[in-house]
Amino acid sequence: MPTPHHSPTALPQDIEFRLPRHARSVSRARALLREQATSWKLPDEVTETAVLLLSELMTNAYRHAKVSPGREIRARCVLDGDGRLRISVTDANDTLPMPREASPEDESGRGLALVEALADDWGAEPRPGGIGKTVWFELELNSGPGAET
Repeated sequence: MPTPHHSPTALPQDIEFRLPRHARSVSRARALLREQATSWKLPDEVTETAVLLLSELMTNAYRHAKVSPGREIRARCVLDGDGRLRISVTDANDTLPMPREASPEDESGRGLALVEALADDWGAEPRPGGIGKTVWFELELNSGPGAET
């Protein structure tokens, strides 16, 4: 269930989804992000890119996080007052991800390459004071063709 962390009139706006480490959580996170993006009136292009990249990070977290009772994947979405959307995914695996060159025969391994190519910024860091890591990306709301200057 999403836990809102903002007042309706204050920026930044911040929401966190806490989902079980399960394959169905990937599609649930996509649906929750689409719903939030509609509420925030994000541009369609930003929403589609954010949903794709969130899906990649959630898939990595689901596949690679440690299996422990009570462990969950946390996805946090922050819309700041400067026109940036930051999405982070936290899981219980301490290994920081690195983009790799997937061969045409590989069935996976392209997620971080997509994040690197489509996000305005991204990174990964150990979770402060706890087990695991957080992988994040940022998208500018006013970038790309047709953006106001």
